Amino acid sequence: MLEIVILAAGKGTRMRSSKPKVMQTIAGKPLLRHVVDTASPLLPAGTKPTVVVGFGKEHVMAGFDTDEIVAVEQTEQLGTGHAVAQALDKLQDDAVALILYGDVPLIRQQTLQALVAKTGANTLAVLTVNLPNPKGYGRMLRNDSGDIIAIVEEKDADEQQRNINEINTGIMAVPVRLLKKWLPELSCDNAQGEYYLTDIIAKASGAGVSINSAQPEFAWEVEGINDRRQQAALERAYQRHQAEQFLADGLMLVDPARFDCRGELSFEQDVEIDINVLIEGQVHLGEGVRIGPNCIIRNSSLAAGTCVEANSIIDGAQVSENCTVGPYARLRPGSVLQKSAKIGNFVEVKKSVIGMGSKVNHLSYIGDCTMGSGVNVGAGTITCNYDGVNKFQTEIGDNSFIGSNSALVAPVTLASGTTVGAGSTITRTTASDDLAIARAKQRNITGWQRPTKK
Repeated sequence: MLEIVILAAGKGTRMRSSKPKVMQTIAGKPLLRHVVDTASPLLPAGTKPTVVVGFGKEHVMAGFDTDEIVAVEQTEQLGTGHAVAQALDKLQDDAVALILYGDVPLIRQQTLQALVAKTGANTLAVLTVNLPNPKGYGRMLRNDSGDIIAIVEEKDADEQQRNINEINTGIMAVPVRLLKKWLPELSCDNAQGEYYLTDIIAKASGAGVSINSAQPEFAWEVEGINDRRQQAALERAYQRHQAEQFLADGLMLVDPARFDCRGELSFEQDVEIDINVLIEGQVHLGEGVRIGPNCIIRNSSLAAGTCVEANSIIDGAQVSENCTVGPYARLRPGSVLQKSAKIGNFVEVKKSVIGMGSKVNHLSYIGDCTMGSGVNVGAGTITCNYDGVNKFQTEIGDNSFIGSNSALVAPVTLASGTTVGAGSTITRTTASDDLAIARAKQRNITGWQRPTKK
């Protein structure tokens, strides 16, 4: 049986933030959320990870549903050994405890599985990594046979030990019954005055308990975050890795270094994404979709053959086959584009259905509207959907033509085939094939003199 303990009590002073360190973000997701999402699927059904909280515990708890984690509090930060000890009462004696860190967000599931596989009833496993510059990390001490015998923290290490480049990541898997035996025996007689979890390695060696080790495929998996520079560096490492995986799966990224995904992206064949595109939330791109530069796609689905031109934002929208969006267009939540619809430059659509083959080409706002097929909306048209208190619907029938600079004052219905004269303010329902004109009569004043500057 497996138990998971995640240490997340630290303040993170160097982040210079009012938020707990573990609630800072990578790829738009809190560090602790990354760890919980990765580790939780390893647990037996119905089991939750135990999270040791401390500074800003209310903020941490607010980021999770009550059925996602079990929280225990570390009221004083007295070291990693002390932190794990706070969770002991929540752990089953016959289980193996996988100990993780809320500020080490990018550990991969396969790495954790490999580590857990090296544990047993009388065997613990430590995740290590070799670094060209191990400064700041605890070093792994091995005997002449290559067996791990202890971990020494850098502040307690001598010069020879500091030359060791195999470092302790802090991540380990330990039988719970051994933790319950060893943690109460830890001493804080060290340079930090803390109870080090790593001291159990020496205890295991002295007790004849086997100590195995595993290493991650990528060093960034075990990198922690202590300041904004490290946060930014790890963000880039994460984005590079994602981009490389997308390329391997057939996604065309014009420049992988200028692409960010802060969510989950699925795609079909022959999708092409230009530079400076940001993906957020759940996004699906159908076959042959093209995304131009400087676009944001958030929680949306774009069907096959759709083209999104430069500098557009698509948020919470459903876009059907062969649509065109942009440049400089914005689709807000609830927007639905049916097959071959076109939304042009400087057009905003909110909570509206744009019918098959309909066009809103320039400088318009369409909100709370149901638009039929084959509609052509001229430049500068708006649906006046809000009276300052309530929202109202506009309905536009098939094959209607809306002249430029028109205002459709909702609630209003334009029947199929309606033509609206340019510059009209429409407030009344039309019948099929009506011509609706609502504008002041033009007057030409002969001999009018322009004002002159005084």
